[in-house]
Amino acid sequence: MTKIVNDPEEFPKEALEGFAEAYSEYVQPVHGGVVRTAASPESEVALVVGGGSGHYPAFAGWVGPGIAHGSVCGNIFASPSASQARSVIRAADNGAGTIMMFGNYAGDVLHFGQAAEQLKAEGIDVRIVTITDDIASDKPENHLQRRGIAGDFPVVKITGAAAADGLNLDEVEAVARHVNDRTRSLGVAFSGCTLPGAPEPLFEVEKGTFGLGLGIHGEPGIATEKLGTADDLAELLVSRVLEEEPERGKDGYEGRVAVLVNGLGATKYEELFLLYGRMSKLLKKAGLTIVSPVVDEQVTSLDMAGVSLTLTFLDEDLEAYWLAAADTPAFRSGSISHSGETEREVVEETQEAAKAGDPASAAQGAKIAAILEALEKTARAAEHDLGKMDSVAGDGDHGQGMVLGSTAAAESAKASVAAGAGAQTLLARAGAAWSEGAGGTAGALWGGALARFGNGLTDEAASDKAAFIAAAIGAAQSIQDMGGAEQGDKTMVDATIPFAEALNAASEQTLAQAWSTAADAAQAAADDTANFAAKKGRARTHGGKSVGTPDPGAISFAMLMRTIADNLG
Repeated sequence: MTKIVNDPEEFPKEALEGFAEAYSEYVQPVHGGVVRTAASPESEVALVVGGGSGHYPAFAGWVGPGIAHGSVCGNIFASPSASQARSVIRAADNGAGTIMMFGNYAGDVLHFGQAAEQLKAEGIDVRIVTITDDIASDKPENHLQRRGIAGDFPVVKITGAAAADGLNLDEVEAVARHVNDRTRSLGVAFSGCTLPGAPEPLFEVEKGTFGLGLGIHGEPGIATEKLGTADDLAELLVSRVLEEEPERGKDGYEGRVAVLVNGLGATKYEELFLLYGRMSKLLKKAGLTIVSPVVDEQVTSLDMAGVSLTLTFLDEDLEAYWLAAADTPAFRSGSISHSGETEREVVEETQEAAKAGDPASAAQGAKIAAILEALEKTARAAEHDLGKMDSVAGDGDHGQGMVLGSTAAAESAKASVAAGAGAQTLLARAGAAWSEGAGGTAGALWGGALARFGNGLTDEAASDKAAFIAAAIGAAQSIQDMGGAEQGDKTMVDATIPFAEALNAASEQTLAQAWSTAADAAQAAADDTANFAAKKGRARTHGGKSVGTPDPGAISFAMLMRTIADNLG
């Protein structure tokens, strides 16, 4: 992934443009992703899938007749923003409502949840179904709290077939939840993946071993195992997944399974075929009937070497939808007629120009814009260190996300200054830009915090010190409100709460002094996160590995608060 690249920050955008050009008969680009080129029946429920880039064919490769109507495409390993999701859903919706499906990750839940609520207010019925197939990420009784990995494919394929069959929104949603409940996956990693332009992989796997229970965002496995033969690996994956097989002869399940042996990006097809040959024997020995197996790359992780096994335990209806015809860039089965198709009309969304505010507020806005530019420089200088810190127990994209978000916010602020916008408008627009530019959980939290900060100011006059402090405290508190984390969970909140408390206590000082005091408190709290395990976010599945390394979100927050303090003098 480091070989063919221009600007690493533009990599997902340029890759998506090339994909849309290559498969223009299937997809057309819209803000935030792609939708079908051909129009769908007005009565057909739309299925929109999405997530970060770096997983192709997931998710854009599944857009086409028989599967998805649109795909929202975020930055590498980062969830798309709410505005991107809104845009794709609007363009894909056929008037019968939309099912929004994605893997169960915090950033996706935040952004897609916001988009769904906003669209419901506009009259578009959007139902969210998260995919939770990864058995390594939580206990069986917590199935709906698990991550989504390669099981995304059969869950999306079957749901898309139900929509194509003419089921209504309630019925398609029921199928989606049912197939998710019937799908289980487990994967292994032989090597880490490398972000575009990065000099080294996010993590390394010791020679002669593999990581069991990998994530698809560059997260290492939850355990390290000795690498044996292909037969050994097949036995391990099959036996672990079959531990959660439902009871045969109950609820329509008679031992018939859809099988996906999925390559993670760098594992050769010959290896996958070899592995499937052994797996098929084990599954048949267990008394199972394999239905239309898929041995392929469907959910990858850039250039990670690895493989996963997914089983979907079928009943009669699920089997019919698994076998139903589909025609997409990355998956084709059966036969679909394209005669009489018309092109889908898409209206591009535009943003209104910022309105001028009171000159005194606009002057404060210009100072805020200069601070946002300073935050971008700080984030760029720390990008590599933040990424390495994040890769210990997370997905390694935090540094990249902070750069993309702060850059977008700074550019937005410059445009607002040029328009003479007041401080409130400038921060609101900068927050939206940060959220969209970064994506991911951190993008949603930082974008929301900037917007909350702006709500505490005004465009009508200059704001005083008390207003700035109150706005900053509200912005810091909003991060906990949006993300739901508590102190001790090893997240950004471990730094934001001490920051807000210290800023409030120092409110009699000058703004620069008070902010400096609060930044020191945030830094001390962020450093202390190295002493405990993660309990929330992607790192929670690797909580023990995170001990000894501070939380990157808390560290980046403290770092940027220090930058603000240094620029307030």
